[in-house]
Amino acid sequence: MTARSGGVARSARPADPGRVLPGQREILDAAALAFTQNGYAATSMDEIAERLGATKGRLYHHYRAKVDIFHDIVCSGMQELIDGVAPIVARQDLSCADRLWRMAHHHAGLMMTRNSYQRVAVQAVEMHRMSKSVDAVLEEMFVLRDRYEQLFAEVINQGRQNDEFRDVDPRLATKPVLGALNWISLWYDPERGDFATRARVAEEYADFVVGGLRRSRP
Repeated sequence: MTARSGGVARSARPADPGRVLPGQREILDAAALAFTQNGYAATSMDEIAERLGATKGRLYHHYRAKVDIFHDIVCSGMQELIDGVAPIVARQDLSCADRLWRMAHHHAGLMMTRNSYQRVAVQAVEMHRMSKSVDAVLEEMFVLRDRYEQLFAEVINQGRQNDEFRDVDPRLATKPVLGALNWISLWYDPERGDFATRARVAEEYADFVVGGLRRSRP
């Protein structure tokens, strides 16, 4: 539900960043595709409504402005990553290499199955670098991003301490790991399918990530 104050619709925001309320998911799906294909600036509320097959009134029932939709796409995309990876990090019955492989595999999969959401997240980072106009909207995204990076750093650090991985700076090593995984969202075309199945892409990237950090044995 939305409330109105001074004639301006206020979004019904979930208590936790990245959590989507009932009735919002379809709006976000349509908007993510529009933002991916046309960019944020060139996408209007009219176009989002047209893609959704609904009136703008349905959009404004949940969101007061395009920027709020953009915010929820970015944050819900980050939350999906966290929700999938956090249980893997907690699996102390698995080696660090096994956990990191599964984390990378999950991340790679979402770059393909949730391609539009993850590409919008890339747009958000670029917008932050080029303009300060969306800083307030993106604050939650950066909080979620830091939380997500810390999950990878934690496993890499454990692997470094038990000699599974090379002696690297865990936070620094996390950057190229996620950089490689995030790049999938830019080159993978979900409609074309490209040259490989999603399963093969995810497995190749997970092997690449773990192989790059594994300590060489004499």
